[in-house]
Amino acid sequence: MSAECSRPGHRAAQAEAFDRIGMRYDEAFPYKGGQIASAEWVLRRLRPGARVLDVGCGTGLPTARQLTDAGCEVIGIDISPVMLGLAAKHVPEADLRLLDVTELDGSIGRFDAVVAFFSLSMLPRDEIMLSLLRIHERLVPGGWLAVGMVEMDVDDAPIRVLGTPLRLTGYARAALRAVVEEAGFSVREQMDLAYIPATDEEPLEMQLFLNCRRNTF
Repeated sequence: MSAECSRPGHRAAQAEAFDRIGMRYDEAFPYKGGQIASAEWVLRRLRPGARVLDVGCGTGLPTARQLTDAGCEVIGIDISPVMLGLAAKHVPEADLRLLDVTELDGSIGRFDAVVAFFSLSMLPRDEIMLSLLRIHERLVPGGWLAVGMVEMDVDDAPIRVLGTPLRLTGYARAALRAVVEEAGFSVREQMDLAYIPATDEEPLEMQLFLNCRRNTF
């Protein structure tokens, strides 16, 4: 990342963008069947009361709510105060924190599972790998990971979402799988789903979901 676009500056710009679109996000992207199915895949492998980290929890819907309803202890992190405020209303039982995934450390503890649906797309590729390695460290041996991203071969590219400028990263499906495996995960299931947003503002996209297990090395 260039000096002109430092990590603090990049984070602040991304957070401001999600502060602006937070109230419209769930209405504009209501069809989350793939995300729900991926989280359900993880839930089927967890014991009651499992500790789960929701990376980029957004408004808390549907994932933090889904995990909490299943009896998990949910910690949700996000960089957008507006998103976290909405999540607090939707999932008051969750432990919600203003935190960047790149800053995960031992103070947050360890988890039986981590879910990261579209949040890693907000990072440049070098920081996606860093984040996956940090997630690997925070998972118990044999813990579970679910990742969702939009298929697109771009690295920190300027894109407008709901009329708001963001910087987004994506991979072709084989490349995403390779990155996740390089970070120390075995992919157990992959879902590739076409997604049609609810408004004409957003284009048709292909969503990639990888359900994974942490390697023990």
